[in-house]
Amino acid sequence: MKAAAPDSNSPQLHPYRGYFYIAASAVFWGISATLGRAAFTGRLLPNSDIRSVNPLILSQARTTFSFLAVLLALLPVRGWKRLRLPLADVGRLLILGLGGVAASNYFYYVAIQRTNVATAIIVQYTAPVWMLVYMAVRGIEKPTLAKITAVFLAIAGIALVIGLFGQRRPQLDLIGVGASLIAAFSFAYYNIGGHSILARYDRWTVLLYTTFAAAAFWMVINPPTKIAAAHYSATTWIFLVVFSMLSVLLPFSFYFAGLQYLEPTKAIVASCLEPVFTILIAAVALQEVVKPMQGLGVALVLGAILVVQRPTRGQPATPLVGPVD
Repeated sequence: MKAAAPDSNSPQLHPYRGYFYIAASAVFWGISATLGRAAFTGRLLPNSDIRSVNPLILSQARTTFSFLAVLLALLPVRGWKRLRLPLADVGRLLILGLGGVAASNYFYYVAIQRTNVATAIIVQYTAPVWMLVYMAVRGIEKPTLAKITAVFLAIAGIALVIGLFGQRRPQLDLIGVGASLIAAFSFAYYNIGGHSILARYDRWTVLLYTTFAAAAFWMVINPPTKIAAAHYSATTWIFLVVFSMLSVLLPFSFYFAGLQYLEPTKAIVASCLEPVFTILIAAVALQEVVKPMQGLGVALVLGAILVVQRPTRGQPATPLVGPVD
């Protein structure tokens, strides 16, 4: 879900180096998702008040600290004038930040809180499938038999991951599953809306404005007075800062570096490392064991994504524009 075409001015393609960088970013995203789940369940420093952290404050802290960090990194290099954009594009980026970054982050963490890491990441990872459906309905892309089959494979994979085909009747958390689907739809919107923007601006500029939009939105929903009233301890604030860096700056840096060394089709394959590493890290750290049928579901979803994003009729691959996890 994290693939994007390399920039035209990127260095000479070097797949092994690209795979290494994207694998590193996948590890950091997996660690951050596992930390979020551990915080929600009270398994991270049980005697602290970190358990009081909820998806709202986690999303708010992540986007706010990320915006400040990116701003402080870009401002000395580019200055205010180079960071200014036309008002029309600012408006597009703000909408993208609300409908894409804020919504996707929040509902993804709701899904992690109420289900588990594997369910949240795999269902959200079906975003390319919903992008295909949208483009087919709009007449933008004509679906092939292979891609129609991929849609059904992805749906079957989701059913396997959430346990619909298990031996015992599953006790589904409908809110959690619904939240993960909304996160997938939001991520699809982010990618559909982000293509034209990224044709004109670099990824760090887009990240700066979209995180600003999300941070400003959460500031209205959860103003500083409410945050102060929560009386978070120093330990919790340290956790929120570290979580933000682990889930944004470090993985984004590795991810964007990796895209410079990979062709689009190879970047698509590399993007599938994220859910694999995320599920493995959660399995080791939280004992969230993936059962065989769920593993089959994961494989179906990842296979469907590869098929959906394959180039058609001589057209170049259309991978996703960038991460929002």
